[in-house]
Amino acid sequence: MRAMLTETPDTPAEPWPTCSAFLGPRRVAQGRYADVARALADLPASDERLLVFDDGTGAQVDHPWPAGTGEPEDAAADGAAPDSGASVGRPRLGVVAREVTLLPRHWAWLAQQRGGASATLRRLVDEARRSQVQADAQRLARERAYRFMSAMTADWPGFEEACRALFAGDGAGFHRQTTGWPADVKGHLAWLARDAFDVAP
Repeated sequence: MRAMLTETPDTPAEPWPTCSAFLGPRRVAQGRYADVARALADLPASDERLLVFDDGTGAQVDHPWPAGTGEPEDAAADGAAPDSGASVGRPRLGVVAREVTLLPRHWAWLAQQRGGASATLRRLVDEARRSQVQADAQRLARERAYRFMSAMTADWPGFEEACRALFAGDGAGFHRQTTGWPADVKGHLAWLARDAFDVAP
C-alpha cells in the first residue's frame, strides 16, 4: 500500500555557502563565494595552482564559479536574505508531498499509534536521527576531508596512509601522517575532519 506524506523543513538551509581558496599550499581566501571571488580577483599573477573548495562538502569547485554556485545573484548587498514578498492568508510551511510504500501490517500498526500514521512516522524518524547523529557526523566529516585530500594532497607523502587512518577512525594515525604537511593545508584539513573521530587527534 502507498500513501502520500508531507514534509516540513524544521531548520532553514544555510543561505550563504562558504569556500576556501588555496594558491599552492597557502590558503589565500576563505568566506562567502562573493567575498572569495573578490579576493581572488585582486591576487597577483602566479604560476602556482589555484584550487577552491566548498567548505560544506570539501569538494573542489571551479573558478570562476559555474552558474548557480554560491550566493543568489539577486541577494541584497548587505547580506540580508532575499525578501520573498508579503503573502495573504495562511503562511506557506514548505510542505512537500512524498510517497511512502508499506505493507498492510505496517499500516495496521501505524493506525493504532497515538497521533496516527504521520505523527508516528515523524517520531520514528526523529528517534533514528538522534541515535545516528554521531555516526552520520563522522561519515560526513570523513567524506568531506577525503574530497579535499584527494584534490589537494593526492601526490603528497603519507596521503594513502592518512586516508586509511581517516576511514578507520584512527585520529592519532591521521595526525601522524599529516603532521609534516604545510600549516594551511593541515589546519584546513583538521577543520574539515573535526567530527571524523571519536577522540579529536
